[in-house]
Amino acid sequence: MNQPVILLGSGGHAKVLLDSLRRREFDVLGVVDPARTKGDDWLGCTVLGGDAAVEAYLPDRVVLVNGLGSLPRDQGGRSRVWQHFHSKGYRFLTLVHPAALLADDVALAEGVQVMAGAIIQAGTVIAKSCIVNTGAIVEHDCRIGHSVHIAPGAVLCGGVTLGDAVHVGAGATLIQDIRVGAGSIIGAGSVVTRDVAARQIVYPARSQIQDLLR
Repeated sequence: MNQPVILLGSGGHAKVLLDSLRRREFDVLGVVDPARTKGDDWLGCTVLGGDAAVEAYLPDRVVLVNGLGSLPRDQGGRSRVWQHFHSKGYRFLTLVHPAALLADDVALAEGVQVMAGAIIQAGTVIAKSCIVNTGAIVEHDCRIGHSVHIAPGAVLCGGVTLGDAVHVGAGATLIQDIRVGAGSIIGAGSVVTRDVAARQIVYPARSQIQDLLR
């Protein structure tokens, strides 16, 4: 039987995770968000209060879901939540939407979240606290560091390696065997054809907007 779940956060990412939890038939005890009023209803879940509300439950009695999203240059909140509760002995749920497709030998570490329509192919290893977002494709034999966000519709071809805390923007494509260093940002829509060092930004070609010809 699945352990009861506490969802941390109540923004857009948390809303998507709540749908996955319900489809997987988890028992959601409630949501924790200091910006909401304790006892209120949020999408059918009880607001338990702020972060301190988690500690009313022993670490071996519940499992947490990190509902904070991850944006370029703004991964701090998600990482702080992970570190704070992990240091107190709490564990984070590895959650895969039932409409995602994973090869049998894919390895997912603690706290990985795989959204609807994502595809992860054979031989891929994904470290802790990563997000593989809606419709993303991770091909065979990729190695993904911790706290990585692969945004909706991004494509990693075979053998790609991402360092820790990399952000791959929506619709970006990384060709086979590319290596991206820790903390780098791959802009939405980029096509990456060569390795990227740590803490760099890859900008896509700028789209031009013009008036329609009459």
